[in-house]
Amino acid sequence: MRLQCEVEVLSRLLPTCGLRGRGRAARALLSLGRPPGAAGAGIYLMVCTARDRGGARYKVQQNVERLFTRFVEEGKATVRLREPAVDLCLSKANVVNLKTFLSAVRLAHQGNDAGVLPLSPLVPAKNSDVEKPKTKMIITSRRDYPLTKSFPFSLEHLQTSYCKLARIDARVLCLKKLRKLDLSHNHIKQLPATLGDLACLQELDLHDNHLEAFSGALCSSGLQKSLQFLDLSQNQIQALPIEFCQLRGLVRLRLDDNALLRLPCRIGQLSRLRFLSAARNKLPFLPSDFRKLSLENLDLFGNPFEQPNPLVPNIQLKIPATLLECAARATVNHGIPYGCHLLPSHLCKDLEVAKTCRCGSACLSSFIQITVTMNLHHVAHTVVLVDNMGGTDAPVLCYFCSLGCYSQFLDRHLQSNG
Repeated sequence: MRLQCEVEVLSRLLPTCGLRGRGRAARALLSLGRPPGAAGAGIYLMVCTARDRGGARYKVQQNVERLFTRFVEEGKATVRLREPAVDLCLSKANVVNLKTFLSAVRLAHQGNDAGVLPLSPLVPAKNSDVEKPKTKMIITSRRDYPLTKSFPFSLEHLQTSYCKLARIDARVLCLKKLRKLDLSHNHIKQLPATLGDLACLQELDLHDNHLEAFSGALCSSGLQKSLQFLDLSQNQIQALPIEFCQLRGLVRLRLDDNALLRLPCRIGQLSRLRFLSAARNKLPFLPSDFRKLSLENLDLFGNPFEQPNPLVPNIQLKIPATLLECAARATVNHGIPYGCHLLPSHLCKDLEVAKTCRCGSACLSSFIQITVTMNLHHVAHTVVLVDNMGGTDAPVLCYFCSLGCYSQFLDRHLQSNG
């Protein structure tokens, strides 16, 4: 019987300083069997590590003082031996294999017939048996990309840059422990929905690819909670989906050098966002929700921002308001619950992106829209200049639910500029 796990050897002989002797945890291969060529020898437990592939042997029969199995369901257990007086602390083991192994150790201790025990030859371990699982792999050329071998399932950080990949390898989507995935400098055009199954993924770098969209399905996946860093710079994205602002774990977001015509209207929901870069896009203005951000660093350089003109409104008012508009405003203003089980899905989406008037009331399709100037230091501590003239102002959308609200704003605006 062989078991791969991590082992820490603890001596139970107290040294003169009064502290317990403590070994060092290491990836190990545990074998239960007889020494080769010694048919009459007893059954031994051999522990092989990367430093000692030859292995340390411990007699088992009538030598196991106790088995500690309280945390066996977590892959942990301890084998306490009488001679020498040591505890073999096992962890990170396969639970099924660990239970089988402990049962075999218990039978060997009791002196059961060796013929019924799953014994293994006690031979030195190979490097592959005891080496620590690989957690990081960096590939920066097409010729180094593995075509026949699988990626190690233990990977937590994978970089495959400059490999001319046209799509994300299905083998990568099986690496459930991935925390950082760097696919920059490739030719990827589309992201599979199964990318959202990487529930541990914290950093995703798609810099310099051929993406034209970022799927709304990904925004509704497990990435909602895990994803903290997202780099979509140097692609061909014109707009991000409504669902994008469900990625509420985002701390860093890079959108530079795309073809963005607008930012998500609910971007203020990204409450953890601290670093935002959307330089060299095609943004004419910022969404009204942009005011809710609280950033440390903001870069919007090189966008063709329009000159704000509050005196030239875009009037979409419908007087009198339609029944749909009245119902929608009441639903949002009073926080009435709704969902696809009560309303058609397109109405739910409209409610999710309802506009907010300066007075705090909601409006759906009946509104007055203007752009006003906002100093970006109101939302960010450090601001990269918007243009070569040293400016840090940008136009932001502003909505009004009625002529009365717009008139009040206009009066204040004219007074402050008069």
